[in-house]
Amino acid sequence: MLFDTHAHLNAEQFEEDLKEVIERAKDAGVSNIVVVGFDRPTIKKAMELVEEYDFIYASVGWHPVDAIDMTDEDLAWIEELAAHPKVVALGEMGLDYYWDKSPKDIQKEVFRKQIHLAKKVKLPIIIHNRDATQDILDILKEEGASEVGGIMHCFSGSPETAKRCVDMNFYISLGGPVTFKNAKKPKEVAAEIPLEKLLIETDCPYLAPHPYRGKRNEPSYVKLVAEQIAEIKNVTYEEVAEITTRNAKKLFGIN
Repeated sequence: MLFDTHAHLNAEQFEEDLKEVIERAKDAGVSNIVVVGFDRPTIKKAMELVEEYDFIYASVGWHPVDAIDMTDEDLAWIEELAAHPKVVALGEMGLDYYWDKSPKDIQKEVFRKQIHLAKKVKLPIIIHNRDATQDILDILKEEGASEVGGIMHCFSGSPETAKRCVDMNFYISLGGPVTFKNAKKPKEVAAEIPLEKLLIETDCPYLAPHPYRGKRNEPSYVKLVAEQIAEIKNVTYEEVAEITTRNAKKLFGIN
């Protein structure tokens, strides 16, 4: 069984054929999916999906690109939702220095507030990092984020950075890029980080794995990520599926 730890089935790209996408995921052996909400509309949709499907769970948080839009009411709402039995994490949260919609200081403030909340409600966190590695590591350390741990989502950094994250009680999650022929770093990370510290994800509808690169991604394709990791590590596909699923269930507190 496979666990897609990061999917955006709440995205408009799935409006037309969501039921079929979910059926294909089940047919491919996907036993669990975490749908990630990162603003009001996507959180609302994620919560609707967890009510409708028993194997879908939610993570709720505020995306750094939209940090400038987050209000105290939004944070209070996220805290309220954190009590739901199928909300298994907070996020995605973090820093994004590629887009400049939200000033860096506001991104950092919103990131810190969400870490504080995660520690209060005792949930792991899902980290979004774009061009901001050192600042993210610094904030995680300063805020004692290792207390709750979590996921470095769609990790694209070096094996050395990955090891630093693992030391802070974070799992390294690999997605479609590990299957790209020219993706040196994700392959190195897959080779060097122990399976017990790896998770798999799609980040669908984005970052579809080879041979679907450039097309819409979906949870059934997480199988291609697991197969690639198995090949890199020279272990069986079944072992990757079993261990990454066990890791996810342990982190999210799913029996």
